Amino acid sequence: MPGRSPKPTPRGQARQSRPAPARQAGPTAGGPMVGGPRTSGTAASRPTVSGPAAAPAPESNGPASAPLARILVSAALALEAVLEHGRSLTQVLDEIPPAMRAATQDLTFHALRQWGHVRTLQSLLLDRPPPEPGIHFLLGVALALLHGSAQAPWAPHYTEFTIVDQAVRAAQRQPRWQRYKNLINACLRRYQRERDHLDARARHDPEACWNHPLWWIEQLQRDHPDQWRRILESAHAPAPMTLRVNPRRTTRDRVVLALADAGVDAEPVLQHGLVLTQPRPVHQLPGFAEGWWSVQDAGAQLAASLLPLRDGMRVLDACAAPGGKTAHLLELANLELTALDNDAARLARVAANLDRLGLQAGLSRADASTLDWWDGRPFDAVLADVPCTASGIVRRHPDIRWLRRADDISRIAALQQQIADTLWQVVAPGGTLLYVTCSVFHAEGAQQAKAFELRHADALRQAAPGQLLPALSGAAPADQHDGFFYACFTKA
Repeated sequence: MPGRSPKPTPRGQARQSRPAPARQAGPTAGGPMVGGPRTSGTAASRPTVSGPAAAPAPESNGPASAPLARILVSAALALEAVLEHGRSLTQVLDEIPPAMRAATQDLTFHALRQWGHVRTLQSLLLDRPPPEPGIHFLLGVALALLHGSAQAPWAPHYTEFTIVDQAVRAAQRQPRWQRYKNLINACLRRYQRERDHLDARARHDPEACWNHPLWWIEQLQRDHPDQWRRILESAHAPAPMTLRVNPRRTTRDRVVLALADAGVDAEPVLQHGLVLTQPRPVHQLPGFAEGWWSVQDAGAQLAASLLPLRDGMRVLDACAAPGGKTAHLLELANLELTALDNDAARLARVAANLDRLGLQAGLSRADASTLDWWDGRPFDAVLADVPCTASGIVRRHPDIRWLRRADDISRIAALQQQIADTLWQVVAPGGTLLYVTCSVFHAEGAQQAKAFELRHADALRQAAPGQLLPALSGAAPADQHDGFFYACFTKA
């Protein structure tokens, strides 16, 4: 047909080269939970949240109620939005009808966790990428199901016949994809026949072996020469659902009993935390509406305990949205607390979370990298939970690794330095600044903290955990946390 690109053939070994995803700028770059992790700006999204959007839909390992063909279409379109156009998976999932959202999340999370391997498989199965991007992503999701379902207990499980059949039907559902249904069928059937050979060839590619971009792997090898494999492996499995009990409303023992009555087992972690043995949507768990608890990773729960809080203190939570750490601070002491964020919508989420938990704070829409908002009154404690690459929370946000670029690290580190230096000016003599990121890259953590000490002669380094690495699947509840960095300073 004149003007139409020829169809690719399911033969040949030319490496595919789909266009690189558009670089995400500003506060929406990043992960799939509640607007994604912060990458630039002072109040970009953060996935540790205490509101109903904080917990992603549980990742199931059984077939969904909707026909698989429909879910495959939904997942392929979601991946196209993320990997072709650079959108946050959180935003994309929020736009999917509720009846399809959880199943679409299951498939997209599963595919993204294997995308390095899947992308290499496609280059072995096709002599060139399909001119229709949606077919590239439909084939990718189907290959991820064929490749990964037998290896990962948490993966969505379907028979191989069902996967192939429904992938072909999915191509038939979209007018632009219909002419590629035979291509989908041929590629999937060839993979079934030659699986061992193709998988072995793919594993020679580091991106296929570790399912991360090569620059990311090399950065971890430099930063963590003894732990880089563990960090990469931790990203392959779903993270547990962890609650933080609100002691102003109830006790942890009471929540444990209520959960048990609902058929949910939980194990204690830290002072007020509970790790659930099986994730559930928050509205299906007892006590959410009553403000008994919030969803918050155990690593994030350390922040409030590292500040020397006392009743009556004047405290600043900079880059506060969506308010998980804000609430935790207020649960531990009666504070004059200001929550700062530069996004009005996300600041409204902070207000809603505090209202549900029965807490109050002053909310200010402002940029923490400047002092335009400051009234000149110093703070006794400042929580600087700064924007970062979110490289420590990839198991919860599998799109992060594919959206990031190598130069994001230096760009974001420069912003972190600007925010930390600005906030140091509002700390009272004898006061404390806690610097926090959810990153495992040294440029955002250890190097940043050391440079801060050198720039500020009046900054006295205090005990803090430093770099926390994300836990491996199967770790004990006390060790089940994401990757964080903590540094604490008092002002002389």
